[in-house]
Amino acid sequence: MSLSIDQQASLKQRIPFLNQGDDQLNKLFYTQASITHLKSGQPICHEGNECSHLAIVLEGTARIYKLGENGKEITLYRIGQGESCILTASCILSEIPFPAFAVCETDIEAAIIPAAAVQQWLSESALWRDYIFSLVASRLSNIIHVVEDVVFRKMDRRIAGYLCSRATESGALITTTHQVIASELGTSREVVSRILKDFEQEKLIKVTRGAIQLLDVDSLSTKQHEV
Repeated sequence: MSLSIDQQASLKQRIPFLNQGDDQLNKLFYTQASITHLKSGQPICHEGNECSHLAIVLEGTARIYKLGENGKEITLYRIGQGESCILTASCILSEIPFPAFAVCETDIEAAIIPAAAVQQWLSESALWRDYIFSLVASRLSNIIHVVEDVVFRKMDRRIAGYLCSRATESGALITTTHQVIASELGTSREVVSRILKDFEQEKLIKVTRGAIQLLDVDSLSTKQHEV
């Protein structure tokens, strides 16, 4: 069943490649795509699952992460409006199981495309190929950055960088927990707590229940680049 005229207009506002003049791709998209809604915290895909659809996020944020045998998590990347998951695309093209976990960080609205259509459009639309390949290029750089952080940067530098990046988004008061930071960076809660205590003793931050106040962002920023 084709999407309604209102749904098509909404998609064109939120998915850039639908405005680039490929009428055939648009027709295929509106005929074969469907709209789905997911709740915050809802799992999207588990490691080992087959990928039967590719989702393009219209509203909200999804988190893609890896879970180790020791129970530690590490975030690989996030997906926002107009974006999709390169691991899902890779699994569809190579017909291998999903190698990580995906979860809704917020309520999500997404356009869902069947795996067969994802593969078919690659041979029929240069615009679709450009979308998929640019997606791969941008997300690979994210994953390489995560690997570099884990291998080459000390944890106190990584936590300082995490706090500074959140400060840019949220101001001087960051709503988070020690466990959230640990899951984000692939370490333990105990390590995060110890490093935050050190930062607090240096008067760089003030830790409160469920939040961290940044007292000296400049010094934190300097610390994240120290060798």
